[in-house]
Amino acid sequence: MDSVEITGPMLDRFDEILTPEALAFTAALQREFGPRRAELLQARQARQAELSAGATLDFLAETKQIRQDDAWRVADPAPGLVDRRVEITGPVDKKMTINALNSGAKVWLADFEDANSPLWENCVNGQLNLRDALDRTIDFSVGEKTYALRPDEELATVVVRPRGWHLEEKHLLVDGSPVSASLFDFALYFFHCARRQIAKGRGPYFYLPKMESHQEARLWNDVFVRAQEALDIPRGTIRATVLIETYPAAFEMEEILYELREHSAGLNAGRWDYLFSVIKKFRTRGREFLLPERNAVTMTAPFMRAYTELLVSTCHRRGAHAIGGMAAFIPSRRDPEVNKVALEKVRADKTRESGDGFDGSWVAHPDLVPICREVFDGVLGDRPNQVDRLRDDVQVTAEDLLAVSRTPGEITETGLRANVNVALRYLAAWMAGSGAVAIFNLMEDAATAEISRSQIWQWIHNDIELSDSGITVTRALVERVIEEELAKIRTEPGYDEARFTEAAALFREVALDDDFADFLTLPAYARMP
Repeated sequence: MDSVEITGPMLDRFDEILTPEALAFTAALQREFGPRRAELLQARQARQAELSAGATLDFLAETKQIRQDDAWRVADPAPGLVDRRVEITGPVDKKMTINALNSGAKVWLADFEDANSPLWENCVNGQLNLRDALDRTIDFSVGEKTYALRPDEELATVVVRPRGWHLEEKHLLVDGSPVSASLFDFALYFFHCARRQIAKGRGPYFYLPKMESHQEARLWNDVFVRAQEALDIPRGTIRATVLIETYPAAFEMEEILYELREHSAGLNAGRWDYLFSVIKKFRTRGREFLLPERNAVTMTAPFMRAYTELLVSTCHRRGAHAIGGMAAFIPSRRDPEVNKVALEKVRADKTRESGDGFDGSWVAHPDLVPICREVFDGVLGDRPNQVDRLRDDVQVTAEDLLAVSRTPGEITETGLRANVNVALRYLAAWMAGSGAVAIFNLMEDAATAEISRSQIWQWIHNDIELSDSGITVTRALVERVIEEELAKIRTEPGYDEARFTEAAALFREVALDDDFADFLTLPAYARMP
């Protein structure tokens, strides 16, 4: 094709996805919307510079009229998205595709983003898996065990999460430059699967990650309009749920819903990335925005309560679904005591969310679907959601959202070591092609790795003294901890020296360099073939 080049290998069946027509569709979207994407990414950098220089976040004066106008609402829920009481998330490999669709969850978030390592093979095979799943031709065998979709049963509604605006797909060049990864993931799925979904009484539905402003939501809405026009699909067929997982987006929830209103399916509390964004946005501002170690930050912290309650009240005021955050626990068949304690925490988390008015929530493992369903069944009963619960009692100010310093908890050497150990394990797996990794009975993805490395960067640059040892966090200390944690990992079966050497080098770059990488996936992806 003219000025469209595939630089990745054409493996088995890739020609079924990377067709001339699909590539032309993708290239057209890139040419039309790529320049606006670049401008919005530059706007992010300008805003970050302002925050680093002393500015703060607040509700926007220029959009006050949108927030004060009681008349507008988002579109009514689309087929398959009316009842979302339990949603399962995971990457788009064959095994997860089948298990998620069979899980009994109402929705599967088919993830090309944080739970997916963006190897070229993963991204294109993921598109094949989604198409095959819709055609019910997908299966998968490991030894004597075979995975297949349950026949004649209602499967979870597929909602695809493309990669964020900040990422590129370097294996597809349009006019000599890499295509936006967001547009790559969206365009190929929409081109091949939109009509398939419509024929099944559903539609092409999406989760939109990492947005920082309503202007970025407007860009997505314009992409949706153009894509529907190009394929002669009725405007408004696409529906999108936005993850409120960046600090700036928390101050623009209503505006984001407004921009997407004819295509909106609500908002989600993407809490792990939100914590990362809190650290990132105010990392140079001393101890005012200093969080305790990762495991000490709970959803009951005042600034997190403000964030989730504002999300529910905002969504329900506009007729939109509010979807709760991830339960990342991975059940163990070997340790019933660990399971008992962790499952009680999952139940308490989902009980809090359902009681606050959320219409559904996320789990990372099929075994957690029954717990989440049971909790939400207890609140919803026969109702599909509780959008009619308006939460008029919620009054959240900008100061409430910014009250990070009121978060209880300590920073310990144990927490430092946990951050290093988990990040090393995750990065080694990510570079090898696994984006969702079970570590110490938790499903770790790029968001949790971001928290680990950004906390260490912040502790170093604020001369934090560890409460359990009295030692100040320095580069030298972290270097020593890296070597000591690597020594522990080396004793484990299956240790791969080359993978962990590369992971350690990457971790040093994103946690110890003076220059803070916006996303660890950017230098990590540069290292990928």
